[in-house]
Amino acid sequence: MIRRIAALLVCVLVVSGCGGGAHTFVVKAVAVGVPSLAPFFDEKQGLGHDAEVRSLPVRGTLQQGDTPGLYGGTRQPTICDVAKLKRFLTDPANHQKAVAWSSVPGISTDEIPGYLDRLTPVLLRHDTLVQNHDYKKGKATPYNSLLQSGIAILVDEQGEPAAKCSCGNPLRPFKGDAGRISVKFADGNKKWHGYEPSSVVAVRPAPRTMERLALVDVDDPDVGITRPVGTTGRHDTTFDTRRQHAVPNLMGATFGEARRQLVSGGLAVGYGGSAAPSDEARVTASDPPAGTELRFGQYVTLTVSGGTSGGATSTPPSPTTSGPTLGPPTSTAPPSTSPTAPPTTSSPPASPSSSPPPSSPTSEPPPSSSSPPSSSPTTGSPSVVTSSPVTSPPVTTSAAPVTSVPVTSSAPVTSSAPVTSSVPGTSEPVTRDPVTGTPTTTET
Repeated sequence: MIRRIAALLVCVLVVSGCGGGAHTFVVKAVAVGVPSLAPFFDEKQGLGHDAEVRSLPVRGTLQQGDTPGLYGGTRQPTICDVAKLKRFLTDPANHQKAVAWSSVPGISTDEIPGYLDRLTPVLLRHDTLVQNHDYKKGKATPYNSLLQSGIAILVDEQGEPAAKCSCGNPLRPFKGDAGRISVKFADGNKKWHGYEPSSVVAVRPAPRTMERLALVDVDDPDVGITRPVGTTGRHDTTFDTRRQHAVPNLMGATFGEARRQLVSGGLAVGYGGSAAPSDEARVTASDPPAGTELRFGQYVTLTVSGGTSGGATSTPPSPTTSGPTLGPPTSTAPPSTSPTAPPTTSSPPASPSSSPPPSSPTSEPPPSSSSPPSSSPTTGSPSVVTSSPVTSPPVTTSAAPVTSVPVTSSAPVTSSAPVTSSVPGTSEPVTRDPVTGTPTTTET
């Protein structure tokens, strides 16, 4: 009897281990320049124009909409003709499409013009997961898709994708587990050169609504573009993304406070899992350490202890140039940042910028030799990635004033997940590569 019970337990464990909770989210690839099979808008009308942009690796699959360097831009005219989209959706002849389109953001057809006026055109700098919508049988049909970097989209005041420019298809946040996706390359959308799971991101809303976006010029990464929210390029100003920003002393601060300081200073928050630590978790180390000079949009990996969160951790891809857009405070949304392999201090020499407004990131420093180890919880909702304790004392560094570039800071990240207490050590972080990162544009 005992042997039979033991055998049954083994079978249960094997079955649960093989199938339990390992659901994979199938997403359809959408490549640059490939027309949609069921678009809301005729793509031959020139509503939007994509660009050739190499997807950049990120440190953390989930990125908030105000992350410095997330989006890109261009100083070339109109990548997205918002006025044309507005005329189309307000034309009585297209009323049925307008009803279907407005159902996605949850507004009435009368609210479409005002809603579009608050959107801002940008270019993706990372392969980005979204919930896309085709127009079929008079309705908006949702499906998960992976948009290739370089695709022109409209983002809302919280930095979340709202519409694909070339076809007008409405977009919503990806609702699945970004760490468990199976990308389907079909219908002309062949696997693009340079596709890497480590370059894939899912965007979460910024903690506060933004007043402007700080984009990186996809044609010249040394140039940043500050674009007021709701404009298409007529009021753009530029700044030098090579300008250096000092990593502040974040020891003892909460994760939420630390994120605000870094974002307001033009730096991105890195982590090693599919979820961010809770805002209450305490920072025990940063990599690079306080005082390190980095260029706009480079990553700072935080090690935290305490706080409640849950989620799987994975090793961040080796850092490379990348940077999200940023603007003033953004609206509340689930954060996405947690410790992982930190970027190195190496950053290009700073050069004076014509206009310093905070905004676009570019290259990310390579991970430093010493990075806090991190243990990862089981996969789950966006949450926690923390480093595992080590015998060596926590790495603390002298604080250095943060050279804050007029970048819009975002409120603390709200995602929760149990964080394993972490004490930075000299050993390399043990983690698994996350799957996901974004661009900026200038229009006239």
